[in-house]
Amino acid sequence: MKKIKRIFIAALAACFAILPLSSCKDKDGIKTVHVNEVTHSVFYAPLYLADSLGYFKEENIEIELTNGGGADNVMSAVLSGDAEIGFCGPEAALYVLIGGSTDVPTVIGQLTKRDGSFLVSRKSEPNFKWEDLKGKEILAGRKGGVPAMTFEYVLNQHGLTDGIDLTLNYDVAFNLMVSAFEAGTADYCTMFDPTAYEYEAAGKGYVVASVGEASGEVPYTCFIAKNSWLNKNKDTAEGFLRAVTKAVKYVNETDSKTVAPHLTSYFEGISQESLAASVERYRAIDAWRTELTMTEDSFNRLQDIIDNAGELSRRAKMNELVDNSYAQKVYGEVYK
Repeated sequence: MKKIKRIFIAALAACFAILPLSSCKDKDGIKTVHVNEVTHSVFYAPLYLADSLGYFKEENIEIELTNGGGADNVMSAVLSGDAEIGFCGPEAALYVLIGGSTDVPTVIGQLTKRDGSFLVSRKSEPNFKWEDLKGKEILAGRKGGVPAMTFEYVLNQHGLTDGIDLTLNYDVAFNLMVSAFEAGTADYCTMFDPTAYEYEAAGKGYVVASVGEASGEVPYTCFIAKNSWLNKNKDTAEGFLRAVTKAVKYVNETDSKTVAPHLTSYFEGISQESLAASVERYRAIDAWRTELTMTEDSFNRLQDIIDNAGELSRRAKMNELVDNSYAQKVYGEVYK
């Protein structure tokens, strides 16, 4: 990790540590939990289904969902108290840990277990091989973010190096990548569903590979909260994860065409056909954790990926960052 990043993270953590953490609103026995998500995608379908199917309501929880547009912004929201729960890659919390914060956010649940992005080409490539990217330019995400680092990790596994064999373009903001690609920037772009599905259906490009299938299992997107909040809201944290665990069970056991109508209110303008296809595609790559715990192997692979990208100043032990007890408890209750 570059020195300037270490200094920035440490300063950010120290600054936000002294700010008062906003507590959940409690009205008529209902807790309002502010959740800041890294981006909005069918990749996170169980989170939205937990809301639409009434699982949060069963736990006396109401969520207010905002889009951070990047893991760094999600972590800022958690540290400042604007969000009680952050939903992003655990690398954001890892950076805070390494930065020396006295109130390191804790990972209490892992929803997705692999990269959820798809590689989109401007032309049809039915026999695509990763080696075909040699000499090309790819929009792969924000430098230092898990999507970009995972993509680079996959490339390196196939003998390709950024700046030598191909070019990874980090100059475009994560939420502007698709519009930049459509405007003519780069030869390939990574996209999440339903965006990738809709882009291909409109005849604008072609999905040629799943980054998640190529990278293997990694703790990609997790629920993160400050210990100062968790210490006062253990029951709420468990209820939140219980609702999401129920939703994972539902999406894994239910036909995608039946699931899709429950997602329409979260994806305005996206057809049920697109939503069903996206759910099916994520289920096909085994995207979600059934038990929302993190494994030691996947945590170590995450650090391998970050280290490979040159963004890790030291390795951490999983128990410095992750508390699996919440997820283990609710899993035993949902699958009893």
